[in-house]
Amino acid sequence: MDEIKAIVGLKKGEGRTLRAGGLWVYDNEIESITGTVENGELVLVKDCNGYPMGIGFINRNSKITIRLLTRNKDAVIDREFFRKRVQDAWDYRKKTVDTSSCRVIFGEADYVPGMVVDKFEDVLVVQSLALGIDRYKMLILELLQEEMAKDGVTIRGIYERSDAKVREQEGMKREKGFLSEPFDTKVQIVENGVKYIVDVEDGQKTGFFLDQKYNRLAIQKLCKDARVLDCFTHTGSFALNAGIAGAKEVIGVDASDLGCRQAEENARLNGLEDRVTFQCADVFELLPELEAKGELFDVVILDPPAFTKSRNSVKNAMKGYREINMRGMKLVKPGGYFATCSCSHFMTPELFTEVIGQAAKSVHRRLKQVEYRTQAPDHPILWSSEESYYLKFYIFQVCEDA
Repeated sequence: MDEIKAIVGLKKGEGRTLRAGGLWVYDNEIESITGTVENGELVLVKDCNGYPMGIGFINRNSKITIRLLTRNKDAVIDREFFRKRVQDAWDYRKKTVDTSSCRVIFGEADYVPGMVVDKFEDVLVVQSLALGIDRYKMLILELLQEEMAKDGVTIRGIYERSDAKVREQEGMKREKGFLSEPFDTKVQIVENGVKYIVDVEDGQKTGFFLDQKYNRLAIQKLCKDARVLDCFTHTGSFALNAGIAGAKEVIGVDASDLGCRQAEENARLNGLEDRVTFQCADVFELLPELEAKGELFDVVILDPPAFTKSRNSVKNAMKGYREINMRGMKLVKPGGYFATCSCSHFMTPELFTEVIGQAAKSVHRRLKQVEYRTQAPDHPILWSSEESYYLKFYIFQVCEDA
């Protein structure tokens, strides 16, 4: 059992996000710290009137100074506390998604702040981004394996990908490597009937973007006999879903040479190399070239990286999203389909919708919305925690002005 080492008092008028269900306390909200506490240790948070708001761990190196673990001031933070957290997270996934490969723990949305755990078949990949939760990392992984074993799921290896720059803002070193006996870090998975090799050691983030699982499935029904352009293809995920659905030609584009090589390997794995090809290029440069050549596609997919990671750069990001959507729409045949998304939390649904509308107006296209989607259920959106809602995904039919 870990003891509470200090009491943190909030300034008058602060703590509104906590009262609304949020889990973070920022450095400028804190009035006082009573007691001696090391960074990463547990504290009890109280409002300006002394009302207890919950227990969390503190880190004075971070602007997010306290991350709440529980609102129960009497909670005992021990092995059983984390067992319940892990059990709840796993039970939820079993009900809502295909668990062969899925995100098992999604930070604050699973009340395990600062930690992400992805399961790729029989391998776990962990990313720990907060000092407090890092102290419980091995315990959480042990408990997770115990819960999975109850369902006959055996984990053969664990790899850590805590190599994100954000760790430095927590005063932590970047970490990367095996947390188990070494294993082959090229892991084969199957999603929506498509096979992939996931590179958990050198792939982006934890190796594969599981959040688009059902969005990839949603585009399959549009792609039979179609000519498809998949922009920012990463390791070919949307492109391969188009190919498996019966597209006659698919071109995937990405600026990463490693990504394109992995995408080609995945195409061969699925027997699609004759219809699904990949081009290493800057999408912003390539789309105007395709337009100049008069190229048109039945389906165009835009899955760009986050153009903004802070509120300060939202205006510039809007310009980028506007341009890429204008370019993408121009390459869709009249009556064809256009899928577009944003994975930036700061590009809100309202802003993203506004940008798409502006882009359509600029290029004289009318959009008929097929559907609006978000991240897969294994990346749950906690309504009181706005940062957990980040992925916006639209599918449109593109019509010329009548």
